[in-house]
Amino acid sequence: MSTETITHDVIIVGAGLAGTWAAMIASQEGVKDIGVLSKIHPLRSHSGAAQGGIAAAINNVRPVAGTGPRGPLEQIPAGDSAVDSIETHVFDTIKGSDWLGDQDAIEILVSDAINIVYEYEHMGCVFSRTPDGRIAQRRFGGHSVPRACYAADWTGHMLLQTIHEQALRHGVHFYSEWYVLDLIIEDNICRGVVAMDVLTGEIHTLHAKAVMFGTGGYGRAFKISTNAHANTGDGVAMAYNAGVPLMDMEFVQFHPTGLYRLGILMTEACRGEGGYLTNNKGERFMEHYAPDKMELAPRDLVSRSEQIEINEGRGIGPDGQGIYLDMTHLGREKIEERLPQVLEIAHNFMGVDIIKVPVPIQPTAHYSMGGIPTDAHGQVIADAEGNPVVGFYAAGECACVSVHGANRLGTNSLLEASVFGRRAGYSIAEFIKGGAELHPLPSDPGKQSSERIKHLMDDSVGDNRESVAEISKAMKAMMTNNCGIFRDADGLQAALSNVKQLQNRFQNARVMDKSKRFNTDIQGALETENLLAFSEVIIASALARTESRGAHSRIDYPERDDENWIKHTIAHKNGGELPVLSYKDVNINWEKYPPQERKY
Repeated sequence: MSTETITHDVIIVGAGLAGTWAAMIASQEGVKDIGVLSKIHPLRSHSGAAQGGIAAAINNVRPVAGTGPRGPLEQIPAGDSAVDSIETHVFDTIKGSDWLGDQDAIEILVSDAINIVYEYEHMGCVFSRTPDGRIAQRRFGGHSVPRACYAADWTGHMLLQTIHEQALRHGVHFYSEWYVLDLIIEDNICRGVVAMDVLTGEIHTLHAKAVMFGTGGYGRAFKISTNAHANTGDGVAMAYNAGVPLMDMEFVQFHPTGLYRLGILMTEACRGEGGYLTNNKGERFMEHYAPDKMELAPRDLVSRSEQIEINEGRGIGPDGQGIYLDMTHLGREKIEERLPQVLEIAHNFMGVDIIKVPVPIQPTAHYSMGGIPTDAHGQVIADAEGNPVVGFYAAGECACVSVHGANRLGTNSLLEASVFGRRAGYSIAEFIKGGAELHPLPSDPGKQSSERIKHLMDDSVGDNRESVAEISKAMKAMMTNNCGIFRDADGLQAALSNVKQLQNRFQNARVMDKSKRFNTDIQGALETENLLAFSEVIIASALARTESRGAHSRIDYPERDDENWIKHTIAHKNGGELPVLSYKDVNINWEKYPPQERKY
């Protein structure tokens, strides 16, 4: 296989909001030789799947009098605070994180939010509007005021289209359908990546002064997920395999409203607009779990509440594993105006008209709070002491700043990808313009990738051949059953043993397709290998954390333990053994935002 070398000043892997913002900003700042690699078409990046909104304290929904050019001005919903502020958004995010989010990073996220939303607007993003023409905002779980700036239920799609066209305008070069195989780090200096052109099957080395990962999350490690099939955590796995640690991987968010059995996202905006959750008795059961916030409690709390209802026999569906999401009381006009995509999804995939009947849903793997550790400028750090990996940056869901801590609030994800993608762009530009070197590549950098592919196509194992699909299926079931919404030591120990067995079985896995052009068979096998690589980090980190906090819920350790566990988990690869875990203090302003009991 070819190992042709391509050279750029900057290589960015991932063309979602984080990667594209970084590319656009670096180009604006004078770095013109930028290549962005995406294993799918950039406009199919998973940022576009986000539906409900992007959080910012722009304070557009508040009590007002009179009428605007389009009719009566919108009143703030009953029960919400009248005035939003940066401080309120910061506290909501800290509380949502269950005091595991770094408060200095959260303040940066929230302070930059207002400006980033107005930048989107000035670039031409088509937001929904209040009757007097301001950007519309809606309620979202865990937020104490209506703060989600939205474009009907197409928000991520609108933001991605907007930033992508701006990156093209600034001359950014996109490599569409290029699959990155390996990250090249030597002597703690990042030197480039090895990638496969999916069209031709050829392997190329991409040499660069700086590399950034905006590769998204890893929800496909679980059986039922809102994530697209492309979300296999490739960037997280590549970084881990290259010796970069992973942080807080035990914290995986389950979204309360994925379509029953399918996992396809039914945005939290369904509940933000007033939708109800009911069990098989027709009860709005959230009054038992979060009487003040009801359906608009944080996602970790709502998902656990649903699962308790299901486990105690109050679920719906043939297997009793579902819950109803009821929006019938919202009326046709509101649903068609504010939730048109949800209306279409429920009809196309479930045959349900949400205007007339409730739609069956269930909690589903959704978001990765953990990932590649970075500082607030996107600089990847190599250890708990904060030493940098020279020339390596990350932002978005693959990174861990950490602004979400143990649980992410809805609409803070599009915000995080935008804010820290932009900040990484400035940081990369400063690094390049400050005289960054093009460090030499190691000898034959594409050899390892070529040998992995050759191994997967080699049929010499005969009757010992393993099926990639069967291994993937077994891993996802194991992760869902033993490392899902509720966890305990016995299940996690069994999962650790099982993931090692699956990794060993994968050594005999082989693909059927031996061709080079558009070989999705080989790509799927490499993705499964990546899923197996970081899944053991999720399990080992979850087993070590003997408390319940945010999305990490241990039934054998049901209480939050602030004395021992207000700290981030750092996991280093340890050859073929289990990862080596160390810990890093959470940045807390003890005078302003000290830990307190988390109630909703």
